[in-house]
Amino acid sequence: MRRIIHVDMDAFYASVEQRDDPKLRGKPVAVGGQPGSRGVVAASSYEARAYGVRSAMPMARAVRLCPQLLIVRPDFPRYRAASQQILEIFRSCTPLVEPLSLDEAYLDVSVNHWGEPLATQVAKRLKQRIREEIRLTASAGVAPNKFLAKIASGWHKPDGLTVISPDRVEAFLQQLPVDALWGVGPVTAGKLRKIGIQRLVEVRSADPELLQRTVGGLADALRRLALGEDTRPVVPDRPHKSSSSENTYDQDLLALDTIRAEIERMARQTAQWLTRKRLLARTVTIKVRYADFSTVTRSHTATPTRDPEEIVARALALLLRTEAGRRPIRLLGAGVHGLAADDAASGCPGVLKFED
Repeated sequence: MRRIIHVDMDAFYASVEQRDDPKLRGKPVAVGGQPGSRGVVAASSYEARAYGVRSAMPMARAVRLCPQLLIVRPDFPRYRAASQQILEIFRSCTPLVEPLSLDEAYLDVSVNHWGEPLATQVAKRLKQRIREEIRLTASAGVAPNKFLAKIASGWHKPDGLTVISPDRVEAFLQQLPVDALWGVGPVTAGKLRKIGIQRLVEVRSADPELLQRTVGGLADALRRLALGEDTRPVVPDRPHKSSSSENTYDQDLLALDTIRAEIERMARQTAQWLTRKRLLARTVTIKVRYADFSTVTRSHTATPTRDPEEIVARALALLLRTEAGRRPIRLLGAGVHGLAADDAASGCPGVLKFED
């Protein structure tokens, strides 16, 4: 029986800002762009959430909901620094740490450096060290598997600790709506409710053929999760699958020279990231969102590389296959996929394909 902890930092970006600026403490804070420039909320403090301000919301709407909202531009180097400090605390306990983002991670503490036999005690010590050393709060979920631990960490936020012992799994599952299942977003949840499945446990008794028609290949996985079963291990240092950079502009871009310069800048950033990670990439991609919100992506797959000039050249060639310079553009992005370590690149084929 595994002992899994999922730790989720509380309003991470906004909390770092409040920690570092006393004038922001206890105030409604949103991290993101300005309301007059298509800014969106990247994160909000709990004081702001009380007014309905949520991440991904247009900042203009956030200000309407909370006129006294304090807006702070993101400082990602500072957030990454705090995240690294938190990961060091995790790894002082166990090598089995699987980061999901800057502000959350899974830990397998079945056996741990601290010699704690109870995962609950480990979670308490983790939370205490984060509070004392980083001056931030975290919520944690303790359970026999990743699925349950993830749900548990969000059960009592902020600064919460929820423990689902093996003998409490069934009682916990009985409380959950169907959209608590992994892979069930608003659209899939709506489909399931149309066939009479409101609660997570009702997936178990659903007609197998009807469930298959409704959710396709998800059916078997949902049935296992509805039984509380999740055998996935905590995987430390997950391999990178892709990297990308994108930007939404305050004013639509129309001049082709400006658009090319932006794509080149992003492509070079991506190449620098590949160098830092000692990786090569087979596929270069770009993303273009026009002023009417229609979006296109273009990609090119070839011999693995991290050479900045080659990545830039491929990205700019892809730009020629869009309407850049002829239609206003609100968002641009560039990235890489098909990543491999240096020693895995030998013998790879040459140009394979172009694809939209």
